[in-house]
Amino acid sequence: MNLVEIIIDDITQLKVDAIVNAANATLLGGGGVDGAIHRIGGPEILDACRKIRQELFPDGLPTGQVVVTTGGRLPAHHVIHTVGPIYQQDNNPDQHLADCYHNALTLAVTIGATSIAFPGISTGVYGFPKEAAAKIALSTIRTFLQNNPRKLTRVILCAFSAGDAAILEQTQTALS
Repeated sequence: MNLVEIIIDDITQLKVDAIVNAANATLLGGGGVDGAIHRIGGPEILDACRKIRQELFPDGLPTGQVVVTTGGRLPAHHVIHTVGPIYQQDNNPDQHLADCYHNALTLAVTIGATSIAFPGISTGVYGFPKEAAAKIALSTIRTFLQNNPRKLTRVILCAFSAGDAAILEQTQTALS
């Protein structure tokens, strides 16, 4: 079975087929990972997001859903944008967070990606407890990989800090 790699790195610098953007519903950039992806990836990403908003999601991308754009100037070929749940405001945050991971993995396979990297979706300003988010992320990824063997050869959880990586590693060990 595929193993999930846990690394501490800058997701915008990873050479993978697709990186996941923890976007906001507007898809027009923001802070954190979202802002960095738009800033480093260049205007091609923003232009593609504006087109998606105009043609598909005029009211914004719903929580848990995904769309794909070019990677622009990023080493990654594609950016898969997803909107994670705002923990204190969402009526079903666990399911919506699982949807973010599952739908991103499904879209990655659909576009022919074999490698994908995720940030910690909703664990920053959206307030999702990191331990709970780690369990949902790893469980969802594991189930996807078991049900779709050999579709993805590399799945990375890209931690922002050593503390975040430790939470992911402890959770992965507990789930083994």
